[in-house]
Order: sequence, then structure tokens, then C-alpha cells
Amino acid sequence: MTAKVSVYILTFNEADKIADAVQSVLWADEIIVADSFSTDGTASIAEKLGAKVVNIPFQTFGQIRNDAIAACSHGWIFSLDADERCTENSHQEILKTIQNPQADAYFVPRRNWFLGRWIMHSGWYPDYRQPQLFRQHVMTFNAQDEVHETYTIDGKVAYLKEDIIQIPYKDMSQLIHKMQRYSSLGAEKLVRHGKQGGIAKGLSHGLWNFFKHYVLKLGFLDGRAGFIIALGNFEGTFYRYAKADEIVKKWNDHPPTSLK
Repeated sequence: MTAKVSVYILTFNEADKIADAVQSVLWADEIIVADSFSTDGTASIAEKLGAKVVNIPFQTFGQIRNDAIAACSHGWIFSLDADERCTENSHQEILKTIQNPQADAYFVPRRNWFLGRWIMHSGWYPDYRQPQLFRQHVMTFNAQDEVHETYTIDGKVAYLKEDIIQIPYKDMSQLIHKMQRYSSLGAEKLVRHGKQGGIAKGLSHGLWNFFKHYVLKLGFLDGRAGFIIALGNFEGTFYRYAKADEIVKKWNDHPPTSLK
């Protein structure tokens, strides 16, 4: 029997990206777009291309991934983000792999295009995030994880060789928007785990992340893009710890009525 594959794509207001993502996996037996009630036409674009849209309220990334997996019908699942594109080489490798699998879950290498160039350093290549190809029922995400979700796998893990493409940010505004969202979710995760926030901690962790990506991971070889990636890691880390402190110390409470 020929193995079948479901693809799921998480979306929220991804009208400028969803068409390319869906079109890159039209070879799949099923495409599930797990949408968190987008208001920009994302769902209708996906449906016109043949995807099945399932509306799921966003609680955490861990939970929505579990819900998206539950919506998939076939024995193999391929996870694709809205800013990713499956290449023809990756498509062929996936089909070949699921017909004669040597493992239960596979990491997939990603090649990022940012500021007009392929990013080959900065910790962005091969940029494995989590196993993206896996058997149904072998992979479960921690539903409590707001972002950078952890997972468990009941089976053997391996690595595929062919790259998929990621276009993480179309411009600087999108980079800043994503940093804002992820630092807020990351702050909630820190507080939930009882970890201390603070300006000094954010600064020290942020500087370390800048040094790690720009120097240790050779981000300087990626030119201006490498510097911006390192700076973005500094900012995201700094604001994550600062926002955690804000949550705990309630900086946003109303000021006292007296100026004394």
C-alpha cells in the first residue's frame, strides 16, 4: 500500500505568504491549514487552492500544533510554516522516505533567504527547528509552551538531506513585529516556569546571544544580514526578560492618585 502524507500549515493573517506555501505542497494527499481566525483573507486563499481550513483559537504554539496534528487524516505528517516553501528536491525525498522509512520522525534542513541573500551562517543553516516529517501518533507537543514549544517522540529520529526554503521576514517591519510577539510569549513562558526576569538579566543574556550569533556562529560572514540577525536576537532576548519583569512587578498598573 502506498503511504500517504498530510501537510499542516499554521496561519494567522498570512495572506501574503499562504499561497506560495500551499502551492509548494500541492503534491500532498491532504493539506490542512490550521488558522487562528485570520482577518486578511488567508483562509479563503488557502481554500481556493484546495486546502482544508480548520479554525483553531490560538492559546499556545504547543497546543495549536497538537490540534493541527489531530486534524490530519493520513499516516505521515509534514509540518510546514507559512513562511516556508517545500522544494522539488525535498518533495521527492519525502515521498521516497515514507515509502521505505528508516525512522519515525525526521528533521528537515531549512535554507533561509533574508535581505537579498541566502543565510549560511548565524546559526541559520541548516536551521533544523523540530522534526517536520513524522508518523501520525508518534510526536506530541507540550500544550503549555507558549512559544519555542518542546515535544516528545515515541520512536526513532533521523535527518533528511534536501533543503526546504524559509523566508522569515519580508521586511524590517515584519522582523520587529515577530520579535515583539515572540518576546511577549517568551516572557509568559519564563514567568510560568518561575524564572526571574529583569533589565540586567535581559541585557546580559541579550549580549551573549548577540556574541553567539555574530561571532561564534560566524554571523559576520553573512554581511549586514548577519548583523541584523544578531541584533534581533539581542533585542528579542532583552525584551523577553524585561517583559517578564513587567508581568511580575506589574509595571503597567495605574499610577497613584497622589504625586507624593
